[in-house]
Amino acid sequence: MENKTLAQIYLEQEQKENELMINNLNKIYMDTIIKPYKESDKLIDLHTHTNYSDGDLSPSELIRLAIEKRIGTIAITDHDTLEGIKQINRNDSLIVDSGINIINGIELSGKIEKGRMHILGLGIDIYNEKLNNRLNELKNINLYSIMAMILQLKKDYDILFTYDEIKELINQTHNLGRPDIAKLCIKNEYAESVPDAFDKYLIDAYNKTAIHRKGLPYPECIDLILSSNGIPVLAHPKSLELPDKELLYLIKDMVKCGLKGIEVYHPTHTKEETKKYLEIANELNLLISGGSDFHGMTVKPNVELGTGINNNIKIKKLSILEKK
Repeated sequence: MENKTLAQIYLEQEQKENELMINNLNKIYMDTIIKPYKESDKLIDLHTHTNYSDGDLSPSELIRLAIEKRIGTIAITDHDTLEGIKQINRNDSLIVDSGINIINGIELSGKIEKGRMHILGLGIDIYNEKLNNRLNELKNINLYSIMAMILQLKKDYDILFTYDEIKELINQTHNLGRPDIAKLCIKNEYAESVPDAFDKYLIDAYNKTAIHRKGLPYPECIDLILSSNGIPVLAHPKSLELPDKELLYLIKDMVKCGLKGIEVYHPTHTKEETKKYLEIANELNLLISGGSDFHGMTVKPNVELGTGINNNIKIKKLSILEKK
């Protein structure tokens, strides 16, 4: 019989205690997170953002929150970048054990004279060469758009940022957007919050710098998504700010270019608008999509993942998921 040293005995005891602790933690993990999630009546959210665009949470934090919120299918759709969805490790134990369905996505900015046009790409090949090359080119265009708005703020409101602040801004690794300028406004006490900065300055500056605005013509947005084997979806059509007849005319033209779906369900849509977009989808044989457009507490503090504003969306079924 082998004579064990006191150190060996202590080491074996410590290993047994560690194994017992890990087993207990795994049991707690399964009982408190995975089991309730698997047994829950799950939601769908096909419009979310991470900190790789203008969201607050990392991709892994977003997925964990989705599981806590009982979301069965989620799409990560960062603005004009795929870097967030590329960080998802589908072999992660939380993802594997929960069985959450994660859809590759993106939200491309369409260039228009008035309002905002965003086109979601769902189920895309995130390593498609054509799409990735174009996104790299868009980064430089985006910088011009941001600088144009900063100059507009100086001209109209005498808002000034330091050289170091602007340098730090343009050296960020994520895609820049108006929320980044809003945060600088808050830092320099020009605004109290991101929504406050938008209301006071950034909506106006955005409209006045349309010529420098980031984005691509919508036929190109749609083509990039189709080329990467994705489904192009018109996001929150309300943001186009068009009368009904003009909106329908535009959507019909987008359908000719290959548009496949419309985001009917969105927290900013009223019940009447949701009904209108549903009618348009049925009339034009478009797939129906929807999501919270979740960013986190900084940009849209009133929007909850999966349920929108004051629980105004709770999506259980979407026709678009039957196509992917």
